[in-house]
Amino acid sequence: MTEPKPILPKIVGLWTRPDSPKVVTAKNIFDYMNGAGELYLGYRFGHCDVYEYKAESQKEILVELYFMKTSDDAFGLLSLDWGGEAVEDEFDWPKVLYGEGLLRLWSGNIYARVMATQETAESKEAVLSIGRAIVKGRKNLPGPKLMKRFKDTLFSDWDLRRDRVSFFRTHLVLNSLYYLSHQNILDLDLACEAVTALYENKESPGEKTRIQVFLVKYPDPTRAEEALTHFHEAYLTEHPFSAKKGSSGEIGAMFSIEDGWMAYMLQDKSIAFVFECPDRETARAIIKQIK
Repeated sequence: MTEPKPILPKIVGLWTRPDSPKVVTAKNIFDYMNGAGELYLGYRFGHCDVYEYKAESQKEILVELYFMKTSDDAFGLLSLDWGGEAVEDEFDWPKVLYGEGLLRLWSGNIYARVMATQETAESKEAVLSIGRAIVKGRKNLPGPKLMKRFKDTLFSDWDLRRDRVSFFRTHLVLNSLYYLSHQNILDLDLACEAVTALYENKESPGEKTRIQVFLVKYPDPTRAEEALTHFHEAYLTEHPFSAKKGSSGEIGAMFSIEDGWMAYMLQDKSIAFVFECPDRETARAIIKQIK
């Protein structure tokens, strides 16, 4: 069943909205916003309804409702920035975040931003009221399935930074999270699903206390093998590439590079990557854990 479209209150506190929204599509998104439009188009963007609540002697409250193709796409937009305080905390991942007049939420296939130009007690309550109206009657869906592959703790030493876990599809979004190359060396596009996460080790001494992990799922095994070949040839130019498969059909390798040990493993249509590991053993253990 299709989830109900949010019905925003006509009047909230001192503020009143217009009868109809401004509609932003892929064709005019760069007229509405500059470079940030690329991030929205980096997911399967449908359109955005924009409302501006106004009140006498008060600053405006801006509401943006981004209608995405799937819940995963809407989650991905929220996951680009986990800043703010969780308004609802009974879920595995925060769905509603608020800070300094800005409320951001994910509800099914909708990602929403509600922003008070000037935060006051009255505007904060109005922003929260609008947020409650957006989620009213809509289902609480789980995050992307790939998220389940990332445990909160690995081997008792490495803890997941939940504020550094993001779902993405395209290389432009990836580079905003963790820069690999100005080129699309992972052959990412809107048909891909991917998660990047940061693990931190605060107990063990040494320089390497953070590890970056990616998990990318391609539409089919051929696309995955082609992407791994492209990545290796572009990123690991000093190391010959071997496509030899193991007993379970996987292709894996580990390398010592400038910023530590990295590893990858391809299995079926998914590839796991680990970067900045302190040693070979850690790289091997983590890649096996998330593959």
